[in-house]
Amino acid sequence: MRSGEELDGFEGEASSTSMISGASSPYQPTTEPVSQRRGLAGLRCDPDYLRGALGRLKVAQVILALIAFICIETIMECSPCEGLYFFEFVSCSAFVVTGVLLILFSLNLHMRIPQINWNLTDLVNTGLSTFFFFIASIVLAALNHKTGAEIAAVIFGFLATAAYAASTFLAVQRWRISVRQQSANDYIRARTESRDVDSRPEIQRLDTFPYSVNTTVKKKKKCSTSPLTLKHWQLA
Repeated sequence: MRSGEELDGFEGEASSTSMISGASSPYQPTTEPVSQRRGLAGLRCDPDYLRGALGRLKVAQVILALIAFICIETIMECSPCEGLYFFEFVSCSAFVVTGVLLILFSLNLHMRIPQINWNLTDLVNTGLSTFFFFIASIVLAALNHKTGAEIAAVIFGFLATAAYAASTFLAVQRWRISVRQQSANDYIRARTESRDVDSRPEIQRLDTFPYSVNTTVKKKKKCSTSPLTLKHWQLA
């Protein structure tokens, strides 16, 4: 029997051997934390969008809507006030919605939500903003009291209308291009699938295989003769 010292030495050698093999193994577990991008980590501004026509127009829309809203907020007295309230609502809504879209597009956050058609969303926003800014500016121009704030609000309202109209025109073109690309991709995918089926005749043979087997079995059943018929012919 081995003594206690021999057993202790054997256990020490085994543990050291396991440590060496574990250190040299390429499949050893790592203790370093794996960095994962969560939330808003890894955001990066897209300078190409801001330098483009759509980005510049959207920045101009946000600035013009904000200035028009500030001008209308400086008016303390009005009678009637319906046109002022309507212009205030339109300018504030356009500023908020366009500002959110500008942040999404400039930071490429819209790429993380592909379920939404962002081109169509931008087109709807610019179209509605163009229409309502135009109506609100006309109403405010007709009901103004010749004050400096009201005149400035009307001017910036029409400038915002022009900026939104130009952006609507570009958004329509971009939406048409995206629809054409989507239809072209669907057509190419359908053609590729049809070519794959045509280039693999074994698929067609597998489709017709059960029919051929059933036909062969039926023919054999028709041609086979029973034992009673064979005995009858032998006796005759």
